[in-house]
Amino acid sequence: MRKWMTGILAASLLSLSLTACGGGQQGGDQQKQEGANPPAAGNVRTIRAGIGLNDQHPQFKGLEKFKEIVERDTNGSIVVENYHSGQLGDDRAMMEALQLGTQEMTCPSTAPIANFVPGFSVFDIPFLFPNEEVADQVLLKDPVGQELLDMLPEQGMVGLAYWENGFRDLTNNKHEVKTVADFKDLKIRTMENKLHLAAFRALGANPTPMAFSELFTAMQQGTVNGQENPIATIYLQKYNEVQKYLSLTHHVYSPFVLLLSKKFWDESTPEEQEIMKKAAQEAGDYERKLVREANGEYVDDLKAAGMTVTEITEADRAEMKKVTDAVLPQFVDTIGKDIVDKVTTAVENASK
Repeated sequence: MRKWMTGILAASLLSLSLTACGGGQQGGDQQKQEGANPPAAGNVRTIRAGIGLNDQHPQFKGLEKFKEIVERDTNGSIVVENYHSGQLGDDRAMMEALQLGTQEMTCPSTAPIANFVPGFSVFDIPFLFPNEEVADQVLLKDPVGQELLDMLPEQGMVGLAYWENGFRDLTNNKHEVKTVADFKDLKIRTMENKLHLAAFRALGANPTPMAFSELFTAMQQGTVNGQENPIATIYLQKYNEVQKYLSLTHHVYSPFVLLLSKKFWDESTPEEQEIMKKAAQEAGDYERKLVREANGEYVDDLKAAGMTVTEITEADRAEMKKVTDAVLPQFVDTIGKDIVDKVTTAVENASK
């Protein structure tokens, strides 16, 4: 009788044990299916994104939007760390780091990208785009925009999306610039870009390439008389403190390109790649909107701060274009005649 009771008790305990194990396993599968658990620490990867501009610029706010979307849509399996003000180096240094896979992301304008892929110099052609709407059509909708991005993987980088730096304008501390004649002998800081240098020389200026990080001090000390950059950069870098005159030349439309290291891209799943691509486009739309909303306010604020702001007439801008067009033939072969023809045709079509 005692043996019989012992057997019944053992069987009951075994049944309870199996039931408990089965229930625990079912709960675990349900948690996994619902994605309730965050990724294990070892599975989290980090994108370090660096830019040269400060954390008040729309570009940095665009990176914050990119971070928000990617971390949300990957459930935290990709974390984005954003660095501003050249904390990770200048544009060239950061792009080289992308090639090596020692940094994951940066967002330079197309001018320094042209040092790696010459075709991007097409965007340095002075007075190429008449307005922002035409630029959007060519970059975001015409096939030539994607064709240029497709050249980047051979250089160890992936172009996720075009963002906006904007139309570049001229500041200086000597005199008002309205016409071609007013450029004469102005020592203007430019990017290290041969087409920019040639265009300013043709206008009569003395262009001087210089690192962005050195620019404010150079203007303050009189090493250069002026510089050229989009309005947001001029305002947020407080160039009005060392520059008196702003001329709305709109001489070059300068896109940003959100670049990712090809190494990081190749190590990502197709799902992660799609998330990053869509996040780049959505954040780019957000950044572009911020730039355009802010420009008018920035110009008003620069006037209030004491800058003399000069509008350029269509006739004077046409004369500037005529002068700078003369230097273009010497760069067509370097850029690639096919790319030049495709972009200029796309501009013409979008302008109709």
